[in-house]
Amino acid sequence: MSSTPTHGLILFAHGARDPAWAAPFERLRALTQAAMPDTDVQLAFLELMQPDLPTLAARQVAHGVQRITVVPVFLGQGGHVRCDLPQLLAQLRQAHPQVHIATVPAAGEDEAVLQALAAYCVSAARA
Repeated sequence: MSSTPTHGLILFAHGARDPAWAAPFERLRALTQAAMPDTDVQLAFLELMQPDLPTLAARQVAHGVQRITVVPVFLGQGGHVRCDLPQLLAQLRQAHPQVHIATVPAAGEDEAVLQALAAYCVSAARA
């Protein structure tokens, strides 16, 4: 990663009481960071784990990030993605008006993600 990335990518996950729950998300973050060395790739949580989205976004902005993309690593567009996330994004945009903050649909809504999960399920059934 360059010393002063201007783009931040925040993988936004639910969070859980068990710290081991975050392990696959940490691996996803590391894989994504490796593929995007000039982007500050971080992991934030809605609840139960830290850092939360506002804290992490503020940290990225303090380090010079000018554009943040939030990727909800949820399987579907449930209440957290449809209600909680838009409220958090509105708060972030108000707190950091100089920063472009964008989001995309939940990861599980993406066709390639669904195809990968389907392939995994088929492989598991044939094992």
